[in-house]
Amino acid sequence: MTTVSSDPVVRANLARDTWNVLTRELKPVVRDPFTVIFSLIQPLFFLGLYAPLLIGQTGDPGATLQWFVPGVLVMIVLFGTGATGGNLQYEMMTGSHERTLVAPLARSSLLVGRALKEIAPIIVQSLVIVAIALPFGFRLDPFGLVIGLALLAVFGVGLGSLSYTLALKTKERDWLFWGVQQTLIFPLMILSGMLLPLDAGPGWMSAVAAVNPLNWVVQAERALFAGDLGNVVVLWGWVSALVLAALGLWAGVRAIHKSN
Repeated sequence: MTTVSSDPVVRANLARDTWNVLTRELKPVVRDPFTVIFSLIQPLFFLGLYAPLLIGQTGDPGATLQWFVPGVLVMIVLFGTGATGGNLQYEMMTGSHERTLVAPLARSSLLVGRALKEIAPIIVQSLVIVAIALPFGFRLDPFGLVIGLALLAVFGVGLGSLSYTLALKTKERDWLFWGVQQTLIFPLMILSGMLLPLDAGPGWMSAVAAVNPLNWVVQAERALFAGDLGNVVVLWGWVSALVLAALGLWAGVRAIHKSN
């Protein structure tokens, strides 16, 4: 006699599975929000110790913060999402990742859901930095703030996806992941004009900055927070963020489908 299981067959559904992965990834953040605040220590050091040096050079606190704070917000995305692949590597080492691969989920959702999770910390941390800077002369355009946060979110999804892709490619060799990550992150940061203007630098720096997507996102954030919404750099910032997000998601989904 043949018995037929009454358990329903769970079929993969990208939208539903992405939502399930997203909520799963957000639960630790909700349970322990201190981790989001703790990751602000480095940007706060830059804001509290580096900004006064710039103000000492310009003598204009308000104008200096208008220039510097948007760069700090992009820095939050760069350091925060650029390191997220380390969490995936830990899951691969402990076997947790392998268990999710055999779950009845669309494999693409495992990458997309993780990448979308990065939006929540980016928004919270950015608002905290803005709130801290406001009493010291920083001013912002409310509509520009909304567009700027959306731009940061898209950029963060792209960087997070690339970080997960790097983790999947390097597998359990965490030394290789961090070696590549650190080798790339600091030149990208310096050559974005995030900390210092590149106008006085050598010509090759300006040439590299012109093809550095981080540079265009930084410039776009400065224009948006200043209320200069029609500036052409805003368009280039969005183009850079969208291209990076598309590239990151494509590479990440491709890597997770090959994961075993």
